[in-house]
Amino acid sequence: MYQLNDLLYLMQRLRNPQTGCPWDLKQDFASIVPHTLEEAFEVADAIERADWPHLEEELGDLMFQVIFYGQLGEEQGHFSVTSVIDKLVTKLIRRHPHVFPGADLYAERSPDEVWSDEKISASWTAIKAEEKRLKSSEAASGQAPALLDDVPVTLPGLSRAVKLQQKASTVGFDWSDEQSVIDKIEEELQEVRDELAAGNNQRLEAEIGDLLFAVTNLARLKKIDPEVAIRGTNTRFRRRFSHVERVVIEHHGGFGVATLEQMEHAWQEAKRLEKQGLLPD
Repeated sequence: MYQLNDLLYLMQRLRNPQTGCPWDLKQDFASIVPHTLEEAFEVADAIERADWPHLEEELGDLMFQVIFYGQLGEEQGHFSVTSVIDKLVTKLIRRHPHVFPGADLYAERSPDEVWSDEKISASWTAIKAEEKRLKSSEAASGQAPALLDDVPVTLPGLSRAVKLQQKASTVGFDWSDEQSVIDKIEEELQEVRDELAAGNNQRLEAEIGDLLFAVTNLARLKKIDPEVAIRGTNTRFRRRFSHVERVVIEHHGGFGVATLEQMEHAWQEAKRLEKQGLLPD
């Protein structure tokens, strides 16, 4: 079977200026970012569908993105796949003193040494805080970055909202209980209603964003990933609407003929079948 070194060699061949692939030779860091994001979503999709053969393939495609970045980094003198792996292993050893005593990858922890969940969490928080302090001290400007600066802007909106909220919560800027968040959701919903009445679409967009942010806060507090939640809703909608489509075509002459009431009846039927486990995917 091919190994990691074979993949690295393949990447070098693809980027060979004389004999490589013209498409791969045209790429740079920025141009392959969309492919990386797409591959990451395809990995998540395969996991959610428990499609393990497809997941194996998609993980390979995602791994290739990392290898591609490593090759570009090496060509430009920034880093290499080897240095990426070295930094990653070093960081993970540092962050897991309860697994690697003395920051030694091959050292075995004594079975008598017990680390509680609370101790592990406190250690992790302290280590990450120290890492951030060191990064700040190494910054060229000499100024520490703002608390939220390192949350990537390219994350999906709901995921970025969670990250921003989590960062803010580390300094005590957070909701004290679920009811407070629900009250905020109701407040934001009323502001959406107000802007609907006012007819200001620009303000309406902002208020809908605020409402989504508040709902994301509730999901975060209940340890629910909003991206997973919305993908689940999307899947259910597709499955239910497929039933509506079948009913409309078979019994009502198609979408151009069926009434909204007939479609709604088919939708409610789809929900009942779904609860009984009888709605096909």
